[in-house]
Amino acid sequence: MSDLRVIAIDGPAGSGKSTVARGVADRLELSYLDTGAMYRAVACAALRRGVDPADAGAVVEVARTIDLELTRDTCFVDGVDATAEIRGPEVTGAVSVVAANPGVRTEMVARQRAWATERGGGVMEGRDIGSVVFPDATLKVYLTASAAVRAKRRAGEAGGQDVAAVGSDIERRDAADSGREMSPLVEAPGAVVVDTSDLEINEVVDLVVGMLP
Repeated sequence: MSDLRVIAIDGPAGSGKSTVARGVADRLELSYLDTGAMYRAVACAALRRGVDPADAGAVVEVARTIDLELTRDTCFVDGVDATAEIRGPEVTGAVSVVAANPGVRTEMVARQRAWATERGGGVMEGRDIGSVVFPDATLKVYLTASAAVRAKRRAGEAGGQDVAAVGSDIERRDAADSGREMSPLVEAPGAVVVDTSDLEINEVVDLVVGMLP
């Protein structure tokens, strides 16, 4: 898989992954994949089917059988538009336990690798792209930012929600992502760490594109 041109952009919630990854993909005219949306889609499908997100075996079956169509701007789960639903509070509350499920991760990683293989590479963002999905990626970047900045960004994205409440949710998600046994959120070996706290999006995109060999 090392012959694929994969740009892996990892990092915690609110670090700027999605915006930066989209900007890099546009600049380089490459395909873009939000892998976090895939785990949200599985959580969404489980909830729709009446499956308890904590029922590991049942959720793995959901992951294996889900009809998932993910584009740059839309997400269809089992043929039904879930673009807004996967970002809603119910899915957000369930996604951490779903994403920590080893069987779900195994299935999603296989789909992510297939996605990149079909396209000859692309810009992929998530939490374990450089560490697990494509450890031999052409470029591995780990974005981070201060907790205060991340909470402010996420609150703005969510339509002006209370920053303190969003900050608490981010802390919860960070702990879940970093503490899970399989594919935890980590700085991948060889990844370039970029603190986006005081940078504009275009500046970060410029930095990432400038790192490419």
